Amino acid sequence: MSEPEYIPADDDPLSRREEPGRNLAVLVYILQALSFFVGGITGLAGVIINYVKLDDVKNTWIEPHFRWQIRTFWIGLLWTVVGIVTTPLIVGWFVLLGVSIWIIYRIVKGALALNDGKSPL
Repeated sequence: MSEPEYIPADDDPLSRREEPGRNLAVLVYILQALSFFVGGITGLAGVIINYVKLDDVKNTWIEPHFRWQIRTFWIGLLWTVVGIVTTPLIVGWFVLLGVSIWIIYRIVKGALALNDGKSPL
């Protein structure tokens, strides 16, 4: 189910960099990336920021980034738990590798789209 993207009249990516919601999205992408090194706690902090500030970015070009980050967190958490549970069966290691690659892809794709002033979708 694809959500319509809000496109403001001023479509210049450089002017979009001044919006405060963009800084929050950048912060959350950084927190998600740091979660690989600190055991995931920064990813949790990032998704809390997403939920708290979601109403502030409603109907802006930044809202799809917040939703992208929220989905990345929850789907990543689900597959990480599946991977940890199935680690004794060896297949869990492949699940953990796959989910790590997928999360890195989502962080990079989202951050690059944010930098360009576009939706990650």
